[in-house]
Amino acid sequence: MSVRARRPPEAGQATVELAFVLPVVAVLLLALVQVGLLVRDQLLVVHAAREAARAAAVADGDAGQARQAAIGSVGLPSDDVRVSTVNRGGAAPTVTVTVTYTSPTDLPLVGRMMGDVVLSGRATMRLEP
Repeated sequence: MSVRARRPPEAGQATVELAFVLPVVAVLLLALVQVGLLVRDQLLVVHAAREAARAAAVADGDAGQARQAAIGSVGLPSDDVRVSTVNRGGAAPTVTVTVTYTSPTDLPLVGRMMGDVVLSGRATMRLEP
């Protein structure tokens, strides 16, 4: 008669629990990375608006100069960037530039759940004499 060591009834339970929880953790990590990419894109859009407002202020509110400055300053794809300018007169004439960018959500699983996000940034500067 051989004596065999009996396994407790919980043997392998941790492996099964890990198999259930691991996909959820992976999706949460992908979502966190996607949110980080969106925050980065928002910062780039605000920076592009600031650069475009500066360029428009120096060029007497020229929309073409503002668009080139916005696209060239941060490296966002030019097809997805929209730039609009508004000139306001008065004692201190100003130019307001709004940059809008559609940020693609390309990460697997999470991108389809979130969809593309429209980001915008606005900056106002006084026109240079």
